[in-house]
Amino acid sequence: MFSFQSKKIYLFMFLGIQLVVIALFSREAYKKSVTYFIHILRKDNASIPTGRNQTSTAVVANGGDVYANLSRLSKAHSQGENLTYCPKTSPLIVGRINVRIHSNFTMQELQRKNPLVVRGGRYRPPDCEARHRTAIIIPYRDREHHLKVLLYFLHPFLQRQQLNYGFYVIHQAGNYTYNKAKLMNVGFREAMKDEDWDCLFFHDVDLIPEDNRNTYVCDANPKHVSVAIDKFGYELPYNQVFGGVTALSPLHYLKMNGFPNNYWGWGGEDDDIGDRVSLAGMSISRPSLKVGRYKMIKHKLDKGNNANTKRFNLLRKTRQTWKQDGMNTVESRVISREYHPLYTNITVDVGTKAGLPPPPPPPKAATMADQIQHHG
Repeated sequence: MFSFQSKKIYLFMFLGIQLVVIALFSREAYKKSVTYFIHILRKDNASIPTGRNQTSTAVVANGGDVYANLSRLSKAHSQGENLTYCPKTSPLIVGRINVRIHSNFTMQELQRKNPLVVRGGRYRPPDCEARHRTAIIIPYRDREHHLKVLLYFLHPFLQRQQLNYGFYVIHQAGNYTYNKAKLMNVGFREAMKDEDWDCLFFHDVDLIPEDNRNTYVCDANPKHVSVAIDKFGYELPYNQVFGGVTALSPLHYLKMNGFPNNYWGWGGEDDDIGDRVSLAGMSISRPSLKVGRYKMIKHKLDKGNNANTKRFNLLRKTRQTWKQDGMNTVESRVISREYHPLYTNITVDVGTKAGLPPPPPPPKAATMADQIQHHG
């Protein structure tokens, strides 16, 4: 027979074991409840229509819509007020964004999504004074689909960075072989006529940025921005590459004598430009591979932009030619300058390998005899 003292001890042991079991079950139930709650939250966040009161943390976690929360900026610019400078780091930057390539929207719909962008593709923050003024230069010909997609993503991308910016599409006229670098020289000259930009981004039309921390401002040295493109497995192809998306201050551009004018067709000009950076006594800066990510819009090689078979011969001569061929020798003729709601289109004749043809003669003034004949 158990004594009363023994029974008391066993009773306490039994109660203790029960309490431990209850605690364990409670802990598991608690963990399941928390897990379920988090799952519900994530599910709800994923189902929130993009662009409507989504929090920045949700956008970062899920790779969200680049337009999310920008609607709160949709108000008129302050008139007659002394605005304070924008923060050094914009509170609107959200990190990774979701880039799904599509074009099932009209330019009018895109314009409505960007109500603060004014004629010619110009924007400035409505509630603070921008710290940086950036011009986006896009060399272009016959890539309407790509331009539409780039404008869709890049306008809100830049608004999140609280920049004063403008878009310039430099359109090569005619059907002669494409010359990207010469178009970029023209873009620099034409953009600087409009405003004293402190940074110019030279931007391929088929590259879409994937991380909003990739700030479109200049560094102390020329900046190669598109360092991690999906086409190349989000790795830098080789160290001296300087193409895709690049950033130069006006001083950088002048020091390296701009870009070469003699690369007709695809290939070579980007490496020439990279060599110019070094020859001008500068180095290339880059964002991290994690931040400088881009998605390339798939496309076939453009008509009139066949591979440049002379590019390697030209590259061997860069050390001798960079001071004689560049911004100081570019020949072009602006045919038209059109201010669209989301960008400025500058159509330009860059000539041929033989040079720029003479301008067409001005219209002949009507003589008195012509007027009499016309009215007769």
